[in-house]
Amino acid sequence: MKKYQQLAQQMTEQIAHGVWQPGDKLPSLREQVANSGMSFMTVSHAYQLLESQGRIVARPQSGYYVAPRMVATRQTAAPAQVMPDNAVDINTYIFEVLQASRNAAVLPFASAFPDPKLFPLPQLNRSLAQVSKTATAMSVIENLPPGNDELRHAIARRYALQGMTISPDEIMITAGALEALNLSLQAVTEPGDWVIVENPCFYGALQALERLRLKALSVATDVKEGIDLDALVQALQTYPVKACWLMTNSQNPLGFTLTPEKKARLIDILSEHNVTLIEDDVYSELYFGREKPLPAKAWDKTDMTLHCSSFSKCLVPGFRIGWVAAGKHARRIQHLQLMSTLSTSSPMQLALVDYLATKRYDAHLRRLRRQLAERKQLAWQSLMRSLPPEVQIHHNDSGYFLWLELPAGIDAGQLSASALEHHISIAPGKMFSTTDNWASFFRFNTAWGWGEREDKAVETLGHLIRQLLK
Repeated sequence: MKKYQQLAQQMTEQIAHGVWQPGDKLPSLREQVANSGMSFMTVSHAYQLLESQGRIVARPQSGYYVAPRMVATRQTAAPAQVMPDNAVDINTYIFEVLQASRNAAVLPFASAFPDPKLFPLPQLNRSLAQVSKTATAMSVIENLPPGNDELRHAIARRYALQGMTISPDEIMITAGALEALNLSLQAVTEPGDWVIVENPCFYGALQALERLRLKALSVATDVKEGIDLDALVQALQTYPVKACWLMTNSQNPLGFTLTPEKKARLIDILSEHNVTLIEDDVYSELYFGREKPLPAKAWDKTDMTLHCSSFSKCLVPGFRIGWVAAGKHARRIQHLQLMSTLSTSSPMQLALVDYLATKRYDAHLRRLRRQLAERKQLAWQSLMRSLPPEVQIHHNDSGYFLWLELPAGIDAGQLSASALEHHISIAPGKMFSTTDNWASFFRFNTAWGWGEREDKAVETLGHLIRQLLK
């Protein structure tokens, strides 16, 4: 056994025996070199091996930590089971939950957005003020669909940095990612068509299917591994599916990112069955590792993927600027937008172009990823301290959501109602599915600043859960 393997095995045993607990910060590489007497290269290889095994995780500009304890996940369905939901009817429930948590006095753990204080609002406001002075009457016309030319070129260049060749002519600027996703769905389906979604999935997908009178096929999705591709194949062989609405990076609500191998196989499967992928990729900038994960579209050679994203989760929610790399569907989506919202806000597009020209965006993203990783760690540690041990906390290394599993028979909707009485909001699992499989789960937003108030709120959640366990 080589020296780095010996060190990795020693640290594995220490973790197994509780010397290092989940969430503990490990000695830095330099500290480990001093402690072990091994070379920097040997220690570095040991840490890389432990990271590849999922035993430790790297936090940007922070160091290495013991990974969350792996827990057995409750199966959403048999491995190849497909759950047809037919007509979707969930919008009323989602509306009621979101409305109840709008109060400014409520801690927004149910929110889908990061803390707005994490965003460079002063610089963005300066850009907005600057373009307001120079805008002309022609600005509105120049920024009609497909959107501002400079902005589409800037987005195309960001694709190019990942090795993806996407023409600015394929990119449509939209009023946030949700409009991009809705227009994409509209472009490739008709009322009554079957559309595959994950189970659980982002509730915006369910709302869109309900509005467009489409039928949903919920395919089993694992909290670590993602969508069950065998179940997907079964669904495609059984139903006349027109499209799949999937999240391959930092999935909401579970948080997983599909492996490159799984993304490649997903594209192969959909191409074989001639089914369009509508890829919801709004969290891809919020990764915690060293490299930004590629979208599934990177493996698409047949132009069957509409890749949707936005600046809302990583830069500025209020501007509502998103886009879709629509390929052959770009013209159709342009027509649909002209018939609905007409165009995306011209001043917001121009302000974003002005801000991106300052070259500050990537520095902001690096700082944002570091802050989100730190806050997620603090929230996770607080939940581990205060919640009953029967509650399982499913943790993935990206984004800002945790997925919590209550003991069987405990209704997260009931917990949500009780928590709101204490000015605490959570997102019950029922929001993310038209089945009852996730009634005892809830999503928890960790992106907000963490302090005494948040710790006390988590303690209150723990107390409420213990009451439900009695």
